[in-house]
Amino acid sequence: MSKFGGSLLGVSILLTVLLGAATAAAEYYSYGNALEKTFLFFEAQRSGKLPAAQRVKWRSHSGLKDGLAQGVSLEGGYYDAGDHVKFGLPMAFAVTMLSWAAVDNQKELSGSNQMQQTLWSIRWGTDYFIKAHPQPNVLWGQVGDGQSDHYYLAGETAAALAAASLAFKPYNSSYSTILLTHAKELFSFADKYRGLYTDSIPNAKAFYMSSGYSDELLWAAAWLHRATGDEYYLKYAVNNAGYLGGTGWGMKEFSWDNKYAGVQVLLSKILLEGKGGVYTSTLKQYQMKADYFACACLKKNGGYNIQTTPGGLMYVREWNNLQYASAAAFLLAIYSDYLSAANAKLNCPDGSVPPQALLDFSRSQADYILGKNHQGMSYLVGYGPKYPIRVHHRGASIPSIFVQRSSVNCVQGFDSWYKRAQADPNVIYGALVGGPDQNDYYSDDRTNYEQSEPTLSGTAPLVGLFAKLSGKLGSYGGGYSKPYQTPKPPASSYKAPTPTTYTPKQSGAPIEFLHSITANWMAYNTRYYRHKVIIKNNSQKPISGLKLKIEDLTGSIWGLAPTGQKNTYQLPQWQKTLKAGQACDFVYVQGGPQAKVSVQSYH
Repeated sequence: MSKFGGSLLGVSILLTVLLGAATAAAEYYSYGNALEKTFLFFEAQRSGKLPAAQRVKWRSHSGLKDGLAQGVSLEGGYYDAGDHVKFGLPMAFAVTMLSWAAVDNQKELSGSNQMQQTLWSIRWGTDYFIKAHPQPNVLWGQVGDGQSDHYYLAGETAAALAAASLAFKPYNSSYSTILLTHAKELFSFADKYRGLYTDSIPNAKAFYMSSGYSDELLWAAAWLHRATGDEYYLKYAVNNAGYLGGTGWGMKEFSWDNKYAGVQVLLSKILLEGKGGVYTSTLKQYQMKADYFACACLKKNGGYNIQTTPGGLMYVREWNNLQYASAAAFLLAIYSDYLSAANAKLNCPDGSVPPQALLDFSRSQADYILGKNHQGMSYLVGYGPKYPIRVHHRGASIPSIFVQRSSVNCVQGFDSWYKRAQADPNVIYGALVGGPDQNDYYSDDRTNYEQSEPTLSGTAPLVGLFAKLSGKLGSYGGGYSKPYQTPKPPASSYKAPTPTTYTPKQSGAPIEFLHSITANWMAYNTRYYRHKVIIKNNSQKPISGLKLKIEDLTGSIWGLAPTGQKNTYQLPQWQKTLKAGQACDFVYVQGGPQAKVSVQSYH
C-alpha cells in the first residue's frame, strides 16, 4: 500500500510539474497571437492610398504624389520605421523575409489562416517595387529626405522579387511571372553596374549605410536559382563564391545589410538535398560558413561565438539590437528544417548537435521578445500585459486627424508630442522595438530612439519565426490555453474587425479566374504585359448576367463590354450565359501590376 501510495505521489508531483510547465509555456508562447499582431504593424507602415479593408484605422492615405515631380508614380510601399521615409534597401529585405516565410512556412501559415495576410503584406511592397523599376536599368531607391524627416539597391530588390515570385506561384501564376521578370532584369542591372546604393543616394548614409554589394549579388543569385531552377544563377554563386566573399566570410550576424549567412543557408539546402552535382565542392564551403553562423549562435564555435545579454538575448550592437536577434532566430529555424529534412546534424567545433538545438535557440529569442526577460516586458507592442507605450513613431505618438480634427506639421509634432511623458495615443500593434541594452535594460522613452524605434527589417523575420513555433507547439502555442489579456487601447486606436480575405486565385468557387501572361515587351521605356484571363463556370448550373469588377485597369481590354458603371464589365452580347463547365476569356494590356478581377453579381 505504501509503495502504491508513493507512486501516486510521484505521479501527482510529475503532473504538477508538467502542468506548471504548460502554464508557463502558454504565458510566453502565444506565438499565434503574436503572429496575428505582426501583420498589423505592416498595415500601420503602409504608404499610399489605403484599401477599404485597412484595419489600422488611425492611419490614412499618404504619399499619393510620390515621384510625380520626377515623372514616375512611386505611390505605395512601406515607411521604414518611425519616420515618413521609404528606404528601398531595408524594405526589400523585409519583403524577402516575408516571402521566405510564405515559401518555407507555407504549412504553418496556411494552418493558422495567415497565408492571405502574408501575401497581402508582400504584395504591398512588390507592387511598389514594380513601379520603382520602370525601365530595365532604372531603380528608384528612396522616397523622402531622411535628414529633414528627422529634424535603394538593385541586388536586394532582385532577391525580394524572386522570393516573392515563389510565394505567389501557387496562388497567382501571372503575378509571379511579372515579379520574376523584374527580378531577372534587376539582377542583370545590379551585376552590370556594381556599387553601393548609398553612392547613388548619399542621403541614406546617415540611416542605412550599406557595407557592400557583394552579399546582395550572391543573395539575388541564390533566390533566382531557387525561383527558376536555372543553372546560370547557381553557377554564378559558385564561380563568384570567393571573389564576392560567399565562402570566405564566417558571420555572427544576419541583417538587412549583411546577408552572407542567409546566402550560405540557402545554398546549403541544395547540398543537403543531394543536388550539388558538379558544384558540390564549393557548396560544401558555403555550408561550412552556414554551420559557422549556427554554431556561433549556439555557443559551440570553439570560442568564436555570439555575445548574449545576461538574460540570453543575442546582442550585436547598441542601435536596434532586436532586429539581429529576430533575423538570426528566423534563419536558424529555417536551417533546422533543412537539416531535419536531410536527417543531418550540425557539426560544430565543440561537438555535433541535432537540428532541434537550432530551433531551441530560435524559441529562446522569441520568448525573450515576448516577455521572458528580466524586465518581464514584451518588446512586441500590444502583446502581453506589459509592453512599450512610448514608441519612437510619429504616427503612433500623435493623435489621428480623425480624432484631433486638425493637421499637425513637423515642427508642431516635435514640440508638442515628441517629449510627452504620456503613453502613445495610438497603439502600434505588432511593432518590434529596438529593444534592451547589453545588460537587459530598456528605457521606455520616446526620445530613446536606439531602443524604442520599430523597423520593417526587425519585425519581418518574426512572421516566419512565430509561424514555425506556433506550428510546433499546437493549440497552446497558438495562444489558446492561456493567452495574454491585452489591455484595451485608447478610443482612437485600432479595434479588430472581422478578418478580410485574399483570394489570388479563386479555385473551388462557382466562378474561377485563371490568369496568365501571354506576352511582354518594352515600349517607350515601359514594360507592357498581355494578360489573358479565363472565366470558368465551376457550378452545376448555367450562369447568366455575370458582372465583373476590374480594378487597377490602366490599359485596353478586349472580350468584355462596359456596363456604364465604374470599373464594372459584363460578357459580350453574343455570350450572355455560361453553361455548367463552360469557359470564356478576355484579354487586357497594361504596364505594371495586373488588374484585380472579382465577381460583382450574377444569377
